[in-house]
Amino acid sequence: MLPATSKLCAAISYRHLRNMTGLRKQAAVAISQELSRLACRSPGPSAWIHQVRRRSSLLSSRLEEKPFSEMEMSYIKQGEEALRKSLRILEDQDDWKTETVAGNGDKVLSKVLPDVGKVFRLEVVVDQPLDTVYGELVDNMEQMGDWNPNVKEVRILEKIGKDTVITHEKAAATPGNIVGPRDFVSVRCAKRRGSTCVLAGMSTTYGAMPEQEGFIRAENGPTCMVLRPLPGSPSQTRLTWLLSIDLKGWLPKTIINQVLSQTQVDFAKHLRQRLAR
Repeated sequence: MLPATSKLCAAISYRHLRNMTGLRKQAAVAISQELSRLACRSPGPSAWIHQVRRRSSLLSSRLEEKPFSEMEMSYIKQGEEALRKSLRILEDQDDWKTETVAGNGDKVLSKVLPDVGKVFRLEVVVDQPLDTVYGELVDNMEQMGDWNPNVKEVRILEKIGKDTVITHEKAAATPGNIVGPRDFVSVRCAKRRGSTCVLAGMSTTYGAMPEQEGFIRAENGPTCMVLRPLPGSPSQTRLTWLLSIDLKGWLPKTIINQVLSQTQVDFAKHLRQRLAR
């Protein structure tokens, strides 16, 4: 499920590639090429993405040496693809429109993408160091239902290597049951390089978790959270959350947009309360 100069995506060394075989080598090369392409684009507000790239490879430096099954490798590649797509969306600073700005400065923006639909971006600063925020969102992922009223349950179905997990999430119904209970099966990967962390994910299929009675199986992704220390203030963390969800069912777009943007604002509030405790 930080600091400002680390990189998720540096060039892959020959030694790394030599030790990889088959799908692992192909996946590492593909991601490295894509991130190289990103790095050639204009700097500006997306400079942290380029900084992330220069230190280490997304895939090659974190995959364990033990062989993965074809299915496991498929999930790893899905997580990496979610991460790659998410970074591309965040890198493009054009055409974002403000949805809401809270009194404390929390901001939700949105844009419409031809191949994805409407996506939302939360920008907040949390008064806690990066390690604390990272620990809550990644290490304590399954406890999210304890502090976020919009989440009933998060359960890890399978761990694959050090970076990838398959999860089942149950979302609570909105007040008045305007949007009924939804659930998601997702593949998630967490990549941390020094002072920057990206938590990315997207919907997937998992044979052991079919559709559940009483829930509509919704879809998400590409989605990600980026954590970085606030420049000049290592005790604070800047959190960017890219949200892309298809809630399924017959719901007016105005209701969907309102629910999703409010979900992000609520998340920031509840996360602060959790960390303060």
